[in-house]
Amino acid sequence: MQKSTFLDPLFNFFENLHPVPDNLKLDYLLQCSVIEIKKNKFIISPIDQNESLFFIISGCVRGFVKDRSKDITTRFAFEGELIGAIRHPDGIEIHSKEYLQALEDCTLIRIPYSVIELAYNKYPEAHIVGRKIFSLHYYMASERAILARIPMAADRYETFVQSGASQMDRVPLRCLASYLGMRMETLSRIRAAEQVK
Repeated sequence: MQKSTFLDPLFNFFENLHPVPDNLKLDYLLQCSVIEIKKNKFIISPIDQNESLFFIISGCVRGFVKDRSKDITTRFAFEGELIGAIRHPDGIEIHSKEYLQALEDCTLIRIPYSVIELAYNKYPEAHIVGRKIFSLHYYMASERAILARIPMAADRYETFVQSGASQMDRVPLRCLASYLGMRMETLSRIRAAEQVK
């Protein structure tokens, strides 16, 4: 498939993991779409059916859950990454427990789970790409779980910075504080102390 398409960023992402056949790309072209989401708008929320995964062409997205009136940020994703709301592997749940919110104006490729399942059924290469994506996301989830268990706020922030969180200047401080499990005042104090060093 030589012709340039709106899915080239996604196909390049796949190809960096493992070559995929042109027929798989055609199946994706028939069912995927590009969507534009304005800053602060939800990509998906618990009232929406959780039917798609998203590849970020441009912008920054955060995942979060609600605990009473409080938002708890679970993760961030940037250009060239996949993000989807929490979903049971068997597809049992129709709605998500998690919100996905655009922190900037975003351009996303919407990938229905139905096309992913179709690819798994038709193409062995899809299993290789899927396994590598799963491994990457499992690793990132493990890193987030370890970070959340560090008891001291300053140590948690230091570990986060050392992990190479280079794009976090694009994230509002309130979201970063929520992600790190601390109040904004605590995060501001820790950051100010780091700048003095």
